[in-house]
Amino acid sequence: MQKGLIHIYTGEGKGKTTASIGLAVRALGHGFKVAYASFFKKPNSYGYNEISVIRKLGATVFTFSEGMPMANPQITPEEYHASTQQGLGELQKFVAENNTQLLVLDEILIAINYGYISEGELLEFIEKKPLETELVLTGRGASEKIKNIADYVTVLAKEKHPYEKGVKARVGIEY
Repeated sequence: MQKGLIHIYTGEGKGKTTASIGLAVRALGHGFKVAYASFFKKPNSYGYNEISVIRKLGATVFTFSEGMPMANPQITPEEYHASTQQGLGELQKFVAENNTQLLVLDEILIAINYGYISEGELLEFIEKKPLETELVLTGRGASEKIKNIADYVTVLAKEKHPYEKGVKARVGIEY
């Protein structure tokens, strides 16, 4: 690839992380160097097995926080902001030093929506990424400014979900 493009998976519907994992598997299948970073979910705590699968396939996986303050009251907004800033710095260095061809920032858009990091911090990160690195951003509520810099924008819309009928999240399907 000569120029890495920017993908956004956003919207209220199910499947944003699943789409990014699918792209990561495809890239790994072609021998790409892939890095996946979680900014909200706690793969080690909740058993997001798709993340362990991409790790087994060769992706480098980063988790920079034990969730967000809204989901884990033991984390303050200040602590989350600091860990996210530090994580973005680590990712910037890792991606540059390891010729990463695909980088997934899972749920980074939620961190912005809740004010835990600024849109400007993400835009600065994007500006500094290596030109050849393909970048995937996921999470609800992508702003128009972020959508405008993207090459792909996929909005997943929920029309119906079994949760509305009291069906709880199921292992292997929702997580």
